[in-house]
Amino acid sequence: MLKSVVRAVGAAVRLSSAASSAARALPLSCPTLRSPGSATIRPFTRSLWMLKNNGASSGYRPKLLSSKVLNPSVSCGCGGLHTEGDKAFGEFLSDEIKEEKKIQKNKSLPKMSGGWELEMNGTEAKLTKQLSGEKITVTFNVNNSIPPNFEDEVEQGQQQKSPEDEPEIVSTPNFVIEVTKQGGKHSLVFDCHFPEDEMSHGEGEEESDIFAIREVSFQPEGDSDWKETSYTLNTDSLDWALYDHMMDYLADRGVDNTFADELTELSTAIEHKEYIKFLEDLQSFVNCK
Repeated sequence: MLKSVVRAVGAAVRLSSAASSAARALPLSCPTLRSPGSATIRPFTRSLWMLKNNGASSGYRPKLLSSKVLNPSVSCGCGGLHTEGDKAFGEFLSDEIKEEKKIQKNKSLPKMSGGWELEMNGTEAKLTKQLSGEKITVTFNVNNSIPPNFEDEVEQGQQQKSPEDEPEIVSTPNFVIEVTKQGGKHSLVFDCHFPEDEMSHGEGEEESDIFAIREVSFQPEGDSDWKETSYTLNTDSLDWALYDHMMDYLADRGVDNTFADELTELSTAIEHKEYIKFLEDLQSFVNCK
């Protein structure tokens, strides 16, 4: 009786060992039965990579490995992502650049009258001139210089305006005027802007100043940063007689309505030129050129 029990136990152990060996052999012949989290899934992944290379050389490539969205273009060496949306974006930019160049009024920047010299640094422009021992500098930046269009939306049934009837885009930047005397340690600085209600005049109306002084301060000569520790006079509550004298002071140095008109023309030309350049850079970036 005891021997029978021992034989039964031995047979059970042998059957268990055989089943375990068979289970370990299954992954070699049946890859689909492996657990996704198992470390033995690497050979299956490698077999797909080999299939991809073999397929490429034989002219066959499974759809799983030839996605137009996920794979970069083989014609570009940048290694970046290229999609059908990128292609459409690039074509749109090409058309937009052509249209903007068609309506570009000034291929070269217009000249300022009055002996002003222009110096450019990206989107920042600096106008300078010498006048009887004084140096007058006017600095402005064309970024964010296009006023927003607050026209009401086109009502239903109302005909849209043609491109010829659209209002002209004019750049009206804030600008800073510095008046420096020879040997002076400080400059008299005027922070100016173009009020929206002063940009146009009707016939018969008395001409008013198309630009306004917002703040006045003394700042260290040659210092590009506005020091907040220097007293700054805000003109909102300023006596009108004092304000008029300040405007006359600037006019005597060539900063008047004529100057302001020419500045907006120059700024508009610079802004449009920079906008076209931005579109061209954006197109090159999208098309990876």
